[in-house]
Amino acid sequence: MNNLGKKRLDATSIIVTCALGNATVSVAPTPGVELPKQFLLTASDVLMYVRIWKTYFEEDLSSKSVIEMLGELGLVCAVGAGTGYVVGKATTAILKEIVNWTGPLGWGVTATIVGSSSGMLGAAWAVYCDSMYQQKHPQESAY
Repeated sequence: MNNLGKKRLDATSIIVTCALGNATVSVAPTPGVELPKQFLLTASDVLMYVRIWKTYFEEDLSSKSVIEMLGELGLVCAVGAGTGYVVGKATTAILKEIVNWTGPLGWGVTATIVGSSSGMLGAAWAVYCDSMYQQKHPQESAY
């Protein structure tokens, strides 16, 4: 397996682990405490993004300046994605409060939604990192 293939496998492992962890955390009913739980889930997602970045580029994302990172992502995309992320988390918290009353079936649906959304966002970030990596290392073939 080439270096790019290993990076992709590692990124996939990180995404699956985070998505399953977030689904597990979200399945437990916590009436009235859903918004704080979203902060924990957000921290988990951020850690996932940092780990994926480190997998591809072997550097900590936190060591990059915010301005430099926004320049790479494009300011409009970053603001749009950030706003969408916050709205999604707030909506999830509100829906989770409602679903807490439905019992185990509703809890399972919520866990599926939370895990899937974390997985999709992680996959999108991994695709972005993969693309940047291939631009910086064109000599590696993309299988």
